[in-house]
Amino acid sequence: MMSGLLSSIGKRSERPFIPTRLLSNRIWYGKKIGCLGGLLCGFLAFPASAQQLSLAQVLEQSTQNYPFLKAKQAEITSARHRLQAGKTEYLPTIIVQDQYTFSTNNSLSGSFFPNEGTSISTSGGIRPDNIYQGVFGSFTSAVFDWKAINFGRVKANVQVAQADVRRTEADYENELFQHQVRTVDAYLTLLINQKLVAVQRSNLERAQTFKRVVDAGVSSGMRPGVDSALATAEAARARLLLLESQQREQVQRLRLSELTGRVIDSIRVDSMRFYATLPHISPTVDWVSPKNPVLRFYQTQIDLAAARSVAAQRAGLPSISLVGAGWARGSGVANSGDVYRTDLASGVSYQVYNYLFGVAARWNLTHYIRTRSDSKGEAFQLERFRQLANEQNLRLTRQSREADTGFQVAVEQARLAPVQLEAARRAYNQGNARYQNGLTDLPTLLQTLVTLNRAEVDWYVSNGNAWRSLLLKAAAEGDLSLFLNQVK
Repeated sequence: MMSGLLSSIGKRSERPFIPTRLLSNRIWYGKKIGCLGGLLCGFLAFPASAQQLSLAQVLEQSTQNYPFLKAKQAEITSARHRLQAGKTEYLPTIIVQDQYTFSTNNSLSGSFFPNEGTSISTSGGIRPDNIYQGVFGSFTSAVFDWKAINFGRVKANVQVAQADVRRTEADYENELFQHQVRTVDAYLTLLINQKLVAVQRSNLERAQTFKRVVDAGVSSGMRPGVDSALATAEAARARLLLLESQQREQVQRLRLSELTGRVIDSIRVDSMRFYATLPHISPTVDWVSPKNPVLRFYQTQIDLAAARSVAAQRAGLPSISLVGAGWARGSGVANSGDVYRTDLASGVSYQVYNYLFGVAARWNLTHYIRTRSDSKGEAFQLERFRQLANEQNLRLTRQSREADTGFQVAVEQARLAPVQLEAARRAYNQGNARYQNGLTDLPTLLQTLVTLNRAEVDWYVSNGNAWRSLLLKAAAEGDLSLFLNQVK
C-alpha cells in the first residue's frame, strides 16, 4: 500500500571528486555549463509571488477538488438511490390500462397455449362461416398484485442494497484516507526539495565566491593556474546540482498540485514546524485496529457477499400474493343475435363490468435449482473476501512493524545529521584557512566543500524522512491523526 512512500529523495545528490589531471579538458565545458545554467535557472525558478500553503490548506483543497474522490461520492449517491428502488418491492404492483381496437370476431371451441402471455385474445362468436367485417371495441382494466408473504426474499434484496451502500461509503473513506496520505507525503517531499534548492543555491554562491578569490590569486601570480581550473569546475558542478534540485522541485510541485485537483506550478509549501522538532511515536499494541479504513472496506465487502448469499438462497422461495382486478368491456357485436354495429359509439361504450379478488400462491420449482447454484457461488465469493481481508490484515501488520523500525532509524539519522553538519562546517572553515595561508592544496579544500554540501543535504533529507516515517506509521495504522496531532 505505502511501500513507495520512502522514495529516492533520501539519496545523496553528489558527484565524485575529479582528479586534477582530468580537469584540464573540462574547463571550457564548465564555462559553457555556467552560461547555460544561468538561463535554465531563470526558466525553472518559480515566481517570487508563488502561493504558500499550509498542510491543512493543501489537505482541504485535495479533499474537495480531487476528481476521483468526487467519483466515489457519486457512487455512494447511486447506491443510495438503488436502495430506495429496492425498497419499492414492498409496495404492491398496480397496473391500469385502457384500449380501443378495431378487429374481427371469429372463434372456435378448444384450448390453446398462451405462449408466455404473448397470444391475442380469441374470444368471439362461434359460427359456421367467418365474418371479416371489423367492429370497434374497448377494454379498461386495473390489476392489483401484492406479494404479502415472500418468505424474506424482498427483505434480503433490501439488505443487499443496504450492504452495498455501506461498501461504497467505506470505499470512499478508504480512498479519502489513502489520498490524504499521498498528499501529505507529496507535501513533505516538496518541502524537502524546496530546502535542497536553497542548499544548492547557497552552495553555488559559495563556489562562485571561492572562484573569484582563486581567480584573483591566480591573476596576481600567488596561485598556480590549475587552481583556477579546479575552482571553475567546482562552480560548474555546483550549478549542475542546483539545476537538478530545481528540476526535482518543479516536478514535485506539479505532482502535489495534481493531488489538489489543479495542475499549477506556482505553489510553495510552508515549513511549519517540520524542521523545528522531531516526531515521536507512543508505544502501541502489536495488532492493526479494525477501524483501519482498509480493513473496514474489506469487512463491508464480506458483509455484502454474505447478504448476496442470503438473497440467492431466498430467491427460489414461493410467494403468496393478494390479487385484485376490475375491468370493463365494450364491443360492436351485440350480446344476442350476433348483430354487428360498425359505428364507433357502439364499440367504445362499455357493455359488461367485472371484478376479481383472491389469493394466489406462486412457486417456480425449476428456478430453485438455479438459485441453489447461485447461492453456492455467493458462498465461495464470501470465502474469497474473507481470505482477502486476512491477507490485508497480515500486510498491514507487517507494514506497521516495518514502520516502527524505519521510524527509529530515521529519527536517529535526523539526530546525527546536525553533528555531521557542524563537523563539516568546521572542516571547511579550517581547510579554507589553511588554503589561504598556503598550508594545503586546493583539491583538499574542495573535498571539504563537497563534504559540507553533502552534510547540508543530509540534514534536510534526514529530518524530512523522519516525518515521512511517522506518516508511514500512521498509514499502516489507518489513523492519520497520529501524524497530524504532532504537526499542529
